[in-house]
Parts: sequence; structure tokens; C-alpha cells
Amino acid sequence: MEIMESELSRRGVLKVAGAAVVAGVLGERPALAASGSPAMLFATQRGKGRNVMFLHGWTCDSHDWSWQLPYFETRYRVVAVDLRGHGRSEVEPQGGYTPADYVSDVEALIESRYPGEPFVIVGHSMGGQIAARLAAKRPDLVSAVVSVDGALGFSEAVGEGFAKTSHDLDAGDPGVVVPALFELVYDRSTDPAYKRWHTRRVQGMPAHVVRESFAPLFFGADQVGIGEASATFCKRLTVPVRHLCRDPEQAARMRTWFAHPKSKVDVWDNTGHWIMQDRSDDVNVAVSAWIDAL
Repeated sequence: MEIMESELSRRGVLKVAGAAVVAGVLGERPALAASGSPAMLFATQRGKGRNVMFLHGWTCDSHDWSWQLPYFETRYRVVAVDLRGHGRSEVEPQGGYTPADYVSDVEALIESRYPGEPFVIVGHSMGGQIAARLAAKRPDLVSAVVSVDGALGFSEAVGEGFAKTSHDLDAGDPGVVVPALFELVYDRSTDPAYKRWHTRRVQGMPAHVVRESFAPLFFGADQVGIGEASATFCKRLTVPVRHLCRDPEQAARMRTWFAHPKSKVDVWDNTGHWIMQDRSDDVNVAVSAWIDAL
């Protein structure tokens, strides 16, 4: 699969897929509950103070937060998690990678290791959606959510592009499909070393983990990443939410979605999808200041 030039706008590229592809993906994705018992998760803990948990995105691991951990660990008690099938956490068999599965794992981790201690959860991409889903399910476990370009609030037009990605993942090699997608969401200034790291990591992952984790975020009866379903979901959240994104139109839509008065949606420029890596110092200061003001 040819990698398209990163200079193309994300919006323009993601409109390539047709409505027929979207309909096909939608028709294949029923509502799904968690598949079974929680997976064993690798997690590290360091620091003292308010509980803050970091959740990485799709095909990533907790090393993505390496630019945050030294800073946040001097201020808070920080837990950094590898989600199931990612990093050093347990790889479940096929059929175990719905959002509900990921949520149940984090829920079990908090309940077993930190009973009665709610967390501010900072999630990137897929991790942002998982954090928000857990906050909706168990607000007693989540005191606030920070969504770093989280998988929420996308338009139907962007969803067409995601439908094409889902189709390509099922039909092709995830080690080729995913890096091609990532090329569309980097900034011109993104360090080439980051790109190589992201590519090599997905090429080392089990293919079924990559394939099964993506589509349920955006398609099916349980999806909360696209369109009106995302708006309805976000409006039900009762905890404070800080959403960092790169699309001004997305930010404008989402600013009215969060009920808590301390919620905030803002646009970040000069960055790719991994905002916390491209603009690490700025993210550290902005997010910690918001947490301290809660």
C-alpha cells in the first residue's frame, strides 16, 4: 500500500472512502460486551500525591508517555499502563479487543490495586476514549479525564476514512496499513525518529490485536467516536474533561458537549497526533495546571 504524502490534509484524505464502505463496516459491528475475565496488565507506579493514570493509544504502549512521566512523577502518584495486547501486558486470543474489554481491564486494575482511590486518567487516542468510557461507567473510579487527541468527536466524513482503514486492516498487512495511516496525522515538524519507532512497534504486534481494536472505536451500536453517538455519549459524562485536539472544527463542536464547568476543549497547532511527544513541555505544563485547578 503506497504511503501518501504527509502534506495532504487529514480531512481531505479521510474523505476518500465512499459511503458504501462505511455502510459495510457498520453492518458488521454489533454491540459487544466484555469478552471475559480481565487481562493481566503491566503497569508502573511512581511518585506521591493525587492519583494520575496514563493510557496509551492504539498500537502503542506506556513508553509513549516517556516525555511526561519524569515531570508528573514529581507532582503526583503516577500509574502508567500497557493495555491488553500492547507492550508487556497479556495478549488475549481473538475476540477480546472491544472497548468494553479495555475498560474492564482498567476498572479491575483500579479496584484491585487502588480500592476507593479515584484517578485522573490521561489518555491518548484510543486511550482517551477508554478513559472516557470508564468515567461514564464508573465515575467513582475516575475523578477527571484528559483526552490527548482522543478518539472522540470525529465527523461522519472522517468516519469514511476510518471505514477504509478498517477494511484495509482486514484485507491487508497491519504492518503496512497502520504506518500509512499514521503518515497522514504527523506534523511537518514531527521527528522522523518518532515515526520510525511507531512503525517498528506496530510491525512487532500480533496482527489480530491491531485489527480487532480499531473498528469498534468508531463503528457498531456501541461506538462513541463519531457523529451524534459521540456527542450523546460525551454529554452524559459528569466528570471534568480536558480535550486537546488539532482540528478547529472538531473543537468547536465539542465545546458544548461537556457538562462539568471545569471541562475545557482546546486546539493545538504545530503538532501531529502524538501531541504529548511533539509538544511535550507545553502539554506537561498545561495538563498539570488543569489538574491542579480541579
